[in-house]
Amino acid sequence: MPDEPSDRAAWVSLADRIARPVLTACAERRLKRDMPVEVAPNGKSDERRRFSHLEALARTLTGIAAWLELPADQTPEGRLRSELAELALRSIEAAVDPASPDYMNFSQGAQPLVDTAFLAHALLRAPQHLWNSLPHKAKDHLVAALKSSRVIRPGENNWVMFAATIEAFLHRAGEPWDADRVERALSSHAKWYKGDGIYGDGPDFHWDYYNSFVIHPMLVDVLDTFAAERNEWQAMQPLEIARARRYAAVLERLISPEGAFPPIGRSLAYRMGVFHLLAQVALRRQLPDGVSPAQVRSALTAVFSRTMSVPGTFDPSGWLTIGFCGHQPFIGEPYISTGSAYLCSAAHLPHGLPPHDSIRT
Repeated sequence: MPDEPSDRAAWVSLADRIARPVLTACAERRLKRDMPVEVAPNGKSDERRRFSHLEALARTLTGIAAWLELPADQTPEGRLRSELAELALRSIEAAVDPASPDYMNFSQGAQPLVDTAFLAHALLRAPQHLWNSLPHKAKDHLVAALKSSRVIRPGENNWVMFAATIEAFLHRAGEPWDADRVERALSSHAKWYKGDGIYGDGPDFHWDYYNSFVIHPMLVDVLDTFAAERNEWQAMQPLEIARARRYAAVLERLISPEGAFPPIGRSLAYRMGVFHLLAQVALRRQLPDGVSPAQVRSALTAVFSRTMSVPGTFDPSGWLTIGFCGHQPFIGEPYISTGSAYLCSAAHLPHGLPPHDSIRT
């Protein structure tokens, strides 16, 4: 097993490899021009092109935000982090500026609700570097973009968490928030709990990884934001933490010593994004009993190597491709495109712990 410095160096290198093409292009306002938009064989390229660029930016940022939030330092990692943090700020400015060629779609169609929420989640995770450091005009544009997504009404499934997560950031930013969108998400999930750490994706159980992709990570942070607003939300918070920790234990057990894990359900093109919740629980230092930080570090390092080093995972220009292990366009659902694949970044959340910590405590 690699030693700890080698693990961290591998995480830094992979985070840079995933994020740099997206952030560099968007910061220079050429993401729409340069990013390929691959779709699955049964997908519609013209349709997905309306959404894929916001997907790429928001999903990249939601995974590396906690790392970008670390204090500046003059180590090689610290200098790289500062460079990417600056690119991230310029990317957000470009994405929300109506005069930018990379101005993104936050309200047309249904898909923008999803990735507006992933962007809001990134802002919750890095309020200093991704929100407070923005110029005032960019903040105004960003708030307007987030609010514009309210025209999209989520269905009776995990999408209610997207609406609530956007409201959570608006509340943190001192903006008026829509209590009905938050209430719907929280009361629905209180009813949809199935037991043993698993929520239904809507009223029914779905055997996939959406409890990790979306449900638990957003529930935890929405409750962090709003628990004090209502007694029933405050009562739900410790229950949700216990449920999230249980499902994190399940996720850790699914990882084989070789870094393989079961390809169950839809959205497998998110690759190591399957471990979004495990990564978040590690970042919060709330790992379940019997799961040590060293276990998680070693397990995720093995997953990174197994899923991201396969030839074809990145195209010759460095953009992610559609696939589970390499380039496998057929594994993508009709809603999957190049930008979708960047949810793999979510497994990098423990990287937001200080270098000397490296998920040891």
